[in-house]
Amino acid sequence: MSIENKVVVITGASSGIGAATTKELAKNHAKLVIGARRLDRLNDLKAEFPDEEIITQKVDVTNFDEVQALIDTANEKFGRIDVLYNNAGIMPVNALINRARDEWQQTLNVNVMGVLNGIAAVLPTMVKQKSGHVIATDSVAGHVVVPTLAVYNGSKFAVRAIMEGLRQEQHQNNIRTTIVSPGSVSTELYKSINNPENQKAEINVENQIGLSAENIAKSVAFAISSPANMDVNEVIIRPIRQDV
Repeated sequence: MSIENKVVVITGASSGIGAATTKELAKNHAKLVIGARRLDRLNDLKAEFPDEEIITQKVDVTNFDEVQALIDTANEKFGRIDVLYNNAGIMPVNALINRARDEWQQTLNVNVMGVLNGIAAVLPTMVKQKSGHVIATDSVAGHVVVPTLAVYNGSKFAVRAIMEGLRQEQHQNNIRTTIVSPGSVSTELYKSINNPENQKAEINVENQIGLSAENIAKSVAFAISSPANMDVNEVIIRPIRQDV
């Protein structure tokens, strides 16, 4: 299947994997509706592709009404939605003994409810169309548990389960599902780590072995462009030198 003219909605599009995916799909002439909290960054991204159809909109994925408004914008402008890429996420790193309950709640709000809000907003459209593709950024941490990442692990394991449930419930409506599970990637995700020592350690790992956001974007494009009868359900992408 071609990416050209596909209507793709992307959350968390202002930096990192979301921005890289926006660029990758714009180069392939997709019709894009991109959302994030930092509208200025979205507009800068749009300006890089003046000949492409890109709509920007401020959205916080923890707010269902804002997510629904993003989906409504895509429907009103293009009359359909081919792909929703639930990409927004945070990654606080902290030992459970530190009892960082505010971090825990925010992780669940963004990483789990953000995905569910996207699914709830877009699913009626895709069921009516009898077609669609829902993608979510998961993580190697959604497959393997490590110390200081227990809550993040839990959020990403949850995304994996939710997306598999979506596949089983909706495959008869020709709705495809994909989770993309990166290992270490050089993005701004480290900024969501409040513990200074843990943040420094994450930056060091990303600088030494991290993949680029563009590497992950190409995997998303591959899943979107796969044949209509083929559903790329899970993609795990690790740097060669990553241990976990």
